[in-house]
Amino acid sequence: MTRRYPDRSRTRSALLLTALLLALGCDDSRPESEKTSATSTAQSTENRMLTDAEIALVESLSIRSLQPPPPSPSNRVADDQAAAELGHHLFFDPGLSRDGSVACASCHIADLYFTDGRATSRGLGQTSRNAPTVVAGAHSTWQFWDGRRDSLWAQALAPMETAAEMGSTRMAVVRYVLGDSRLAAMYERVFGSGPALDDSARFPERAGPFGDRQEQDAWYRMAAADRHSIDTAFANVGKAVAAYERLLVPGPSRFDRWVEALRTDTAHAPDARLSPKEIAGLRLFIDPGRTLCLRCHNGPLLTNQVFHDVGTALGDGRLPDLGRFLGLQAALIDPFNCLGRYSDALPKDCKELRFLNKRHAEAEVGKFKTPGLRGLLRSAPYMHDGRMATLEEVIEHYRAPPVGPDNLEITPLEIDDEEAQALVAFLESLDGGVNVDGVWLRPPAQ
Repeated sequence: MTRRYPDRSRTRSALLLTALLLALGCDDSRPESEKTSATSTAQSTENRMLTDAEIALVESLSIRSLQPPPPSPSNRVADDQAAAELGHHLFFDPGLSRDGSVACASCHIADLYFTDGRATSRGLGQTSRNAPTVVAGAHSTWQFWDGRRDSLWAQALAPMETAAEMGSTRMAVVRYVLGDSRLAAMYERVFGSGPALDDSARFPERAGPFGDRQEQDAWYRMAAADRHSIDTAFANVGKAVAAYERLLVPGPSRFDRWVEALRTDTAHAPDARLSPKEIAGLRLFIDPGRTLCLRCHNGPLLTNQVFHDVGTALGDGRLPDLGRFLGLQAALIDPFNCLGRYSDALPKDCKELRFLNKRHAEAEVGKFKTPGLRGLLRSAPYMHDGRMATLEEVIEHYRAPPVGPDNLEITPLEIDDEEAQALVAFLESLDGGVNVDGVWLRPPAQ
């Protein structure tokens, strides 16, 4: 494969900057005024390393440019504090699962940037997908790797009824929430009274459209009005979880602090410096003549929130994962979608769903949602099935992509080994925490 190497002028500039920053890092006894002057000189040097256009691009990637989560018309309690408090309890409560052993937090662990560190997640059984982070999930219309749900609250419901995840039924979930005095009081504060479930003839212990045969039979024997009341309460559970998850937004990384100093033309603090290697990786990342990174990884979340085929649908002798092809169709038939009866939105608010291109679904085979690039140091392994354990493997995949069908959207990344290392270094500088009070990152006090 042809490799493209950096030009000599860039190399000389990088070497000069390296020497300067190394000198600044050495222990010396100069007066503070001289040290500050030297640091300011380094700042000016870094500014000169980037053109005005590059600085504008860099600022567009900064967390500073991230707006609050967009409104959620289908969830009227999306930004309700009481709903978030209920959702906080539900997120960490394993009682929502069939055997009381699996919570949302089991696969979305705060210390791992709300992922689980596994290639593919494990609940009551083994799944076939990697757990994506829920941090900044409120900024995305389409949820899951294949986009099979069109809101954060609809997404929250799916694992509760999935056999390999939480394995419960919607009837059991509603019974659990309304049967717990504390949760029931919180629910009533947000949504009003739930259905009265005392009549077991009308409301079986376990029933739902995705349970075992007995649970499905029990569900469809129920009166339509009773099923509707359970579906309404079940939807409310998802809306409360979503209200909590909307609080989980990314915090600033070292890269963001570096950009802020760059923007204000002030000296970088020790925790806001990028190494020459990281700056070289950044320049590669934003250089459309060398890479196509920004085509998919742009904006402060470093994702375009769109679905692409990058050659990961096949591998290791497994059956192909059809990705967005099935996810698109699932979103359309989901009773909890934006246009469904449990949505709080008006039809005009559901533009993404209404104008979904259904006629060309076959073109979506093998496509998965572009992940954001924040928190990468804590969210390994990578890709929809966790096939890549390290960022080095990810970059190598793009340097030598697999041969695929005509719709494969990947062009070989023509960089040498040193440049690949620089890209990895830059990506690691994007690691930051979650910008929320720590109380929301722990199970609530009982």
